[in-house]
Amino acid sequence: MSLAQRVLLTWVFTLVFLIMLVLKLDGKVQWNWFLIFLPVWVFDGILILMLAIKMVGHCKPGYDARNGSPDLRLRAWYLAAMLLKLGFCLTLCAKLEKLADVKLTFVCIPLWTMLLGALVELGLNIFPERREA
Repeated sequence: MSLAQRVLLTWVFTLVFLIMLVLKLDGKVQWNWFLIFLPVWVFDGILILMLAIKMVGHCKPGYDARNGSPDLRLRAWYLAAMLLKLGFCLTLCAKLEKLADVKLTFVCIPLWTMLLGALVELGLNIFPERREA
């Protein structure tokens, strides 16, 4: 998938989600919160599928890791971050639909974990390990 296609796909799913969210918050529709977040989950599902396919490609016998692509550890972090985001969205929808009587603090734990991991990853990229020659 080219960069232009990925950008267009991102904008379309974001626009549909925001329109549905505004309609729900204005009281124009009485849709379920799980339905409102459906564009987010479809987009995340596509990203997870693409990421899983690329991770499986690393396991092929003839794969050459020197071509400049991110290593498997980084792709595993991306996968974990996507799953944490999905976990946050699911628990948020469950709370908004009153399916689970959970404190908002517990709902936000996957989000905070993802943000903390992103902060660590950013720190590792800013301050790379020094190699002695």
